[in-house]
Amino acid sequence: MRDLFKKFFKNKEDNKEEKYKNIILPKIKAFQEVISNKDTISFLHYGHLGDIINSLALVKEISKTKKCNFYVQKNKKIPIDVKKKDHPLGEVYLTEEIINKLIPLLKKQNYLNEVKIFNKEIIDVDLNFFRELPYNFNMDSVRWYYHLLGVHTDASKNWISVDSSDKFKNYIIILRSLRRQNKFINYSFLSKYKNVVFIGLKNEYEDLKKSITNLEYYDSKDFLELASIIKNAKIFIGNLSFGYALAEAIKVPRLLESGPNFPLIYPSGSKAYDFYFQLHFEKHVENLYSA
Repeated sequence: MRDLFKKFFKNKEDNKEEKYKNIILPKIKAFQEVISNKDTISFLHYGHLGDIINSLALVKEISKTKKCNFYVQKNKKIPIDVKKKDHPLGEVYLTEEIINKLIPLLKKQNYLNEVKIFNKEIIDVDLNFFRELPYNFNMDSVRWYYHLLGVHTDASKNWISVDSSDKFKNYIIILRSLRRQNKFINYSFLSKYKNVVFIGLKNEYEDLKKSITNLEYYDSKDFLELASIIKNAKIFIGNLSFGYALAEAIKVPRLLESGPNFPLIYPSGSKAYDFYFQLHFEKHVENLYSA
């Protein structure tokens, strides 16, 4: 039996080496050649939303010397082995409706030359290829993209720029998805704070309203408006979701409800903390609120 296990795991390692040699290394070399030799680079991403926001740190860095076009693919199927029953978009990463909400935010970024829904354009860098790389995805998800191209950025600086909204200035702003919640955490203490608003999905709001009695709700018309409201935050609070990815990219005062089993994101920069336990959550809110 032990010999069978050894053979099984040896075959798995051999497959990884073959995949690296025949698929990954040629693709990485091709990306490197494109970045070295072309003046205009076309990027493709099919989601998730937070993954797209995280990838833009890399694109912004490359845009310092290149013209960058960004294409978003609709209705890409989520593989059956990674599909989550509670994913809000069901079987696909991004629908056309969701992409149309995202495009105004992307077009606001002056380092993106062209932004469109993908329609068979020639692509130089498929940002989705990070999913094929042989590393532990528990690293900071912004860094997934660094290793596609060997380009690093200063993640303490913002890579999303938006104007402030006239709504909810100096509010505690929350976007907490139903997925990846830390079960050690309770939000009910926030009821003692004035001006607390939730900006995610309605069912997510209704779930959190059970804990925060004075919680308000706002449904943004698109993700540019959503980002401009986050820009206003006295404190942004979120878990591993699109909302926190935006707050991290904009660099507002922010708290990340981090899940012990799958961290993925690590706050970088000032007035930014992750927390695993209730005691620290309440302390960080108090400190940021009184700052």
